Amino acid sequence: MLRIRFLRIGKKNAPSFRIVLTEKTAPPQGRFLEILGFYNPRSKETNLKKERIMHWLSKGAKPSATVHNLLVRQGVIKGPKIKKKIEIKTKEEPKEAKKEKPKEEKQSKEAVEKDGQINYGG
Repeated sequence: MLRIRFLRIGKKNAPSFRIVLTEKTAPPQGRFLEILGFYNPRSKETNLKKERIMHWLSKGAKPSATVHNLLVRQGVIKGPKIKKKIEIKTKEEPKEAKKEKPKEEKQSKEAVEKDGQINYGG
């Protein structure tokens, strides 16, 4: 199945994205079939190949949720935006999720000594 999604390019802390056509199972930074546009979130600059995007959508390619919202905002396709579910983890959750393991009682020195010989756990 073909997917239209972002491919991150740019330097660290200065993201920019290519909008590419790729196989759904391909890795995010992997091979792609065609570059369909460009998006810079810092300057809000967008460059889309509308004809090619419409061509691939008619062939059955599906955009990711974020690309779908960008295409709706730019007027390439019509319809409602897709709400993307984002889970926010707080610092309190991992503490509660950890279960305390029962501590094993350490053997005293007397328990380790048997018949005058010291057992060092070996």
